[in-house]
Amino acid sequence: MPGNGKPMEKQETIVPVLAGIIENADGRILLTRRKPHLSNAGKWEFPGGKLRPGEQPPACLQRELREELGIDVRVNDPFEIVNFTYDRGHILLIAYRCQYRGGTIRMVDHDRYEWVRPEDLLKYDLSAADIPIAQKLVAIHTGR
Repeated sequence: MPGNGKPMEKQETIVPVLAGIIENADGRILLTRRKPHLSNAGKWEFPGGKLRPGEQPPACLQRELREELGIDVRVNDPFEIVNFTYDRGHILLIAYRCQYRGGTIRMVDHDRYEWVRPEDLLKYDLSAADIPIAQKLVAIHTGR
């Protein structure tokens, strides 16, 4: 029991998820669209995945992007953190800026991908947790 004498409420599990803001040599950012049978079906997102216990975030992001897309990236500094609750649970989405280093994109959990100009990111039907990340990128690139 906490110091105030009230029983502790059951705490919701927060799932740490990493997202890559992957930029190519032309300054475009990679967006991927979730397959119809998966959670967030048909929504566009910055690709990534769940952080495993004991895994370091940059290594996790590199692993997820190799497994899901077949690409290699250089992971830079964190860009934005989004605390978000979906109907199915709570996530802590940590977005890292990344540089595309190579590999041929293949689809595992996604059915489409596009390299998007930063100012056009909000024109896509993004997953809700990805919207604040896109908004920050748009603001940086447009000065708004």
